[in-house]
Amino acid sequence: MPGPPSEIREVTVTNAEGVHARPVMRLVDVASAFASRITVANVSGTGEELDGKSAMSLMLLDAPKGSVLRIRAWGEDAAEAVDAMVRLIENGFSDPSA
Repeated sequence: MPGPPSEIREVTVTNAEGVHARPVMRLVDVASAFASRITVANVSGTGEELDGKSAMSLMLLDAPKGSVLRIRAWGEDAAEAVDAMVRLIENGFSDPSA
């Protein structure tokens, strides 16, 4: 993995539908706004780290409501990137049913 600086946090999926196509696209939009390399892993599932800037990769998360995701970033804006990703997930991907 790339060298420091790095940031890592875990967050629970709270929206009713879990991580499906629309939330994946929101994750990719947020991740793509940062220079850092970002991965997302469903630690409640396989734990495989997937590219946080790739919709095709994130579609493999299989993360229903209650899943714990680990967000990891490497780069100069790693802390900001992880904070933004965690905020999005905590806010239910801005889903009004969250």
